[in-house]
Amino acid sequence: MKIAIIGTGNVGGALASKWAGKGHIINLGAQDITSFKGKALLDNPNTAVMPVAQAVIQSDVILVATPATAANEVAKSLGNTSEKIIIDAMNIVMGRGPAGFTNTTDALLANTQTKDIVKCFNTTGFNNMENPKYDDIYIDAFVAGESKKGKTITQQLAKDAGFEECYDIGGNDKFDLMEQFAWFWINLAMFQGQGREIGFKLLKR
Repeated sequence: MKIAIIGTGNVGGALASKWAGKGHIINLGAQDITSFKGKALLDNPNTAVMPVAQAVIQSDVILVATPATAANEVAKSLGNTSEKIIIDAMNIVMGRGPAGFTNTTDALLANTQTKDIVKCFNTTGFNNMENPKYDDIYIDAFVAGESKKGKTITQQLAKDAGFEECYDIGGNDKFDLMEQFAWFWINLAMFQGQGREIGFKLLKR
């Protein structure tokens, strides 16, 4: 699969590395292709860097993992997203997000042509994307959105990244809940002193 990564920091970099390792073609979209985070990602032959709009054109799936405050501007910079799947991995942090929206995914929906937009990879730390294994257990991921095509592909990409399962938690009306879930992890990890090496697992009986 051809995947554009917009935002090559911790989250984007971790997923780019995992997916390239699984044989996916990774197109890093950067404003400045000579100076961007994650240059070491280019060590994998499946990974290349190019301007944002070009990365979108050459890809089937777009992961957006930039600061939430830039969501509106980033969405507009993507160019023509018709027939593309967008995965939103952003969160509004401490009230800092895109003007006019309570979550970043609705901002992407409002500023792009595609309706195949889902929210995933936002509910845990990048360290858990680099290594989702705890002893002999692999933690889970979660996805929200109304795009069935987007969910199906995202769930497979979550497994390709090493998560055991990627659970569907509902439609577009659950975007805010996904960001609240992210805050639950952040609260435990940062403010309650549990540290970043914690993850969520859905257990059944």
